[in-house]
Parts: sequence; structure tokens; C-alpha cells
Amino acid sequence: MPQQRITEFINDGFEHTAWRLETRTGYLSDKQMPSYDEFLRTGDTAGEVGHPWFENVRRMVGKGKRFERVRLVDDPPTERQRYLLACARTNVAAGEDIRYMWRSDAAAAGLAGLSDFWLFDSRTVARFHFEGERTVEMELVTDPLEVLRACQTRDAAWHHATRYARFRAQVPSGM
Repeated sequence: MPQQRITEFINDGFEHTAWRLETRTGYLSDKQMPSYDEFLRTGDTAGEVGHPWFENVRRMVGKGKRFERVRLVDDPPTERQRYLLACARTNVAAGEDIRYMWRSDAAAAGLAGLSDFWLFDSRTVARFHFEGERTVEMELVTDPLEVLRACQTRDAAWHHATRYARFRAQVPSGM
């Protein structure tokens, strides 16, 4: 249900920017993607090219909206973090701007211990709740103090994060 709610909100709930912080070492939803098996077999993947997410991102970007993410990555990256890195070129091709930050750098920047969230138009936070690797709930928060904290987190993470292509070049394949 949380994924359906976030998809509905992304379709109808924001005007300009959708920004995501991804902090987890892995997500159950990634393991369930067909491209995950491809990644396990080959170490690479074309991603879920025909997935509705990418069509929606293209459509929204075509309307002038922005999709941005910062992903925290362990050193060495976990298997699922390597999977997301392999798939990111599909996200980028659809119009997302994805950036990466080593978890140790995030800690140095004061971003340690944060949880995943989306920030929409600097006024609504979609905070995720997990049981293990499974997303169990997503709550929409408009409290000004919570939104301000999310904006500050976004600004710090975005400032310190590395663009996808540059980060990808830093991570040896097969790692």
C-alpha cells in the first residue's frame, strides 16, 4: 500500500520538485524486481526499462517538474546498493538527477542516522516506516518544523553528494 500511495501523490500531489533521500542498505522491493535476478547473474542490468515509473518520470519532467535523489552508500557497497547503482542509468535516462554519498561522508556532514523520505515542493514530507527491508507505511507530513528539517537535510546532502556518472566511475565493477 505505501508504494501505491506514493505513486498517487507523485501523480497528483506536487507541482515542481520531488526529492528523495535513500538511506537503507537494501529494499525488499528491489529484490522483487525481475532485473534483480539479471543483476545476480551478470553483475549488471538494463533496469526495468518498461516500468511505469520511468514513463511517469518522463511525463512529469516533460512538464518541467524535477525528480532528484541522494543515495547513501556503504564502503564497500552492499549487493542491493550495487544493484541500484547498476539500475540508476535507467532512472537518469528517464530524467531523474541521482547523486550519491558514501555513508562515512554523510556522517561527517551531520547526516548520520536519517531515515528515507521524499520532499515535495519544499512543503510536504513523505516519511517512510520500515520493518526490516519492507516498507510498511508512508505518512505525509506538512508540519513546518518537519518540513524545514527535511529541506535542511536535502540542501546538505545535495551539496555533498556526487553526480551519478562520476560516482559510478569511482566504484569498481564487481565490487
